[in-house]
This record gives sequence, structure tokens and C-alpha cells, in this order.
Amino acid sequence: MTIFETIARKLDRTGVDPVRWHAPTPPPLTGLLAPNSALDEAHRWALPSGEGPEDVAVDHDGRVITGGNDGRIWRFDDQGRAAELANTHGRPLGVEVLDDGRFLVCDAERGVLRVDEKGRVEVLAESAAGRPVVACNNSAVGRDGAVYFTDSSARFTIADHRYDLLEHRGTGRLLRLDPRTGETDLLAEGLQFANGVGLASDESFVLVAETGAYQISRVDLTGPAEGCTSLFAENLPGIPDNMTSQTPDGLFWVALYSPRMKLLDMIAPYPTLRIAVANLPDAVQPDPEHAGWVIALDAHGEIVRSLRGGKGSYSPITGVREHDGWLYLGSLTADSIARVPIPLR
Repeated sequence: MTIFETIARKLDRTGVDPVRWHAPTPPPLTGLLAPNSALDEAHRWALPSGEGPEDVAVDHDGRVITGGNDGRIWRFDDQGRAAELANTHGRPLGVEVLDDGRFLVCDAERGVLRVDEKGRVEVLAESAAGRPVVACNNSAVGRDGAVYFTDSSARFTIADHRYDLLEHRGTGRLLRLDPRTGETDLLAEGLQFANGVGLASDESFVLVAETGAYQISRVDLTGPAEGCTSLFAENLPGIPDNMTSQTPDGLFWVALYSPRMKLLDMIAPYPTLRIAVANLPDAVQPDPEHAGWVIALDAHGEIVRSLRGGKGSYSPITGVREHDGWLYLGSLTADSIARVPIPLR
């Protein structure tokens, strides 16, 4: 252990224990990935209170559901008027609409919740596969009611997510919950900050975004490779967050929190330097570019759409949902949700 490493560890206030890794060289931002202005005119609908509508879902009547950092679950009508549905008294992130009209909420502080329109909140899972759920993040729901959800980190809460990204130990999990029995099983582990979840339309596989590795992994649910994990899309141009299940036209929309951060990639091979960075004041932490970006992947993991916004556009985008010709967008830190018409190809 070098003197620098000894000093860094003695002064550390965060508990991070980074491992060395080498980030892949980002793909060139040309052609399909070149900057464009598709998201510049996104219309924003403000939350009545709180901020951070991290994810968005659309109910059976076309109304948008989201949750803010004050625990409240909101429903917006098509004019952007919001009504409070419930309060989880936690930090709601991923939101899904169930067949019976109730809502499934991944709450970073409370676990997997089921919420009805009368505001009643039921905890479905606060532990899974023999361990507490530390960082419940996002989910997708199968036709049989099975809930596929992520526990992003075994070491850090969602509030301290940047420590997990700096540490890069890969302690995230993808889990499956049977809400009828309460039983859970582990589908994949060792994930680099497991985040967004998307189901194939035929439910033959499920996807999970690995934010810390700039990639999306696939777990087969049927067929000869059932239970196996493979790489679906790698070396993404940005930092992936939530994603959608497969749309009728075969796409998986993925929210990119920001373009890749050069400084974050540069310090990846240097664990001691990453300890030092973890302990910097918030004001001087590596800062993502504040510009909106969503991409769409086809069934083979190829990027086929890339919609971007310029500086000052709605960002950082952490949630995306397609409905009736619109993209609805959520953000970890904004005080509003947004929507934009899907441009013609």
C-alpha cells in the first residue's frame, strides 16, 4: 500500500473500497448518435410539491403517474393537471401500472410497494432472496403478475448511489417476486448498479440496465438458455437509467442520465484516486452534462433511435415511457415531468 493510498483510506468518510477497472472508449457521437434537437421543445408539467419525478408510467386511461422525493404519488391528466394519489412516506422511484388499476412502486427506502387509488400502501417486499433490499430501484411486471425488480447495490442506498459507481464492485441484483405468495428468487447478481428493467413482449427474456458499466444485460426466461445472463447492449454512449418494456413496434426505450463523463472514465483504473474523489465536497464532484438524451434499442440490442436535447433541455432524464405518439420523461432532480411528440423517422 502506497503512502497516498494509506492517507486516502485513513481520511475516507464514505466507506468506498474501489476496484480497478478500465472503461471502454465511448463510441463516436456521429451519424445516428450525433447531437440533435429532438427534445428541445419538451413541454414540462410541474409537480405541485417536491421534485425528482424519477420515473413515469401511463395508466389505462392515458394519465401519467409519477412519484417525487417527498413520497407523494401524482397522477397527471392530459392537460398537465396533477392530483395526489398517495404518499409512500419514502422515496418512490420506478412506477408501473397493474392490470387492476393499482400501481407498483419501487421505493428506495421501503422496498416494493403496491398502491391503490384510495392511497393505501402495501409492502410486498423489503427483503428478497435472503437479503434486505437496500436500493430498490425499478421494475417490470409480467402478464402473470410476476414483478421483475432491481436492488441496485448491496452496499449503498440510492441516496449514496455515486459511491457505488465510484467503487465499481458490482453488488446489484435482478430479482423476481410472486406477489400472490410473497416469494422471491434471484435472477442475476454481480450487476454494476442494477437499474432499469424491461420485458420482451413475449416475455422470453428480461433486460436490466447496468448503470455503472454502460451496458444492458439480458436474462433468458424461457428456452434452452433459461436462467442464463448475457450481454444485450454494451458500451452505450451515455449512462443508462430506467428503460421500458418492449413496445408494440419492437423497441426498448432507454433513458440516459447524461453522456459519458470523461473524468469518471479517466479515474476508473485508479482506486485510490476514486477514494479521494468520493470524499470531495458535493460542489466539486464530477458533474454530468445537463442535456436530455433517450435512445431506443431493437430486439437485437442495436441503437435505432437517438433523441437528444441541447444544454438546458429537460434533464437529467431518468425515466421514459412511450404512449400514443408521445414520449413522457422523468428526472431524478427536476421539478416537473415532460413530454415530447416522437419525431418521425
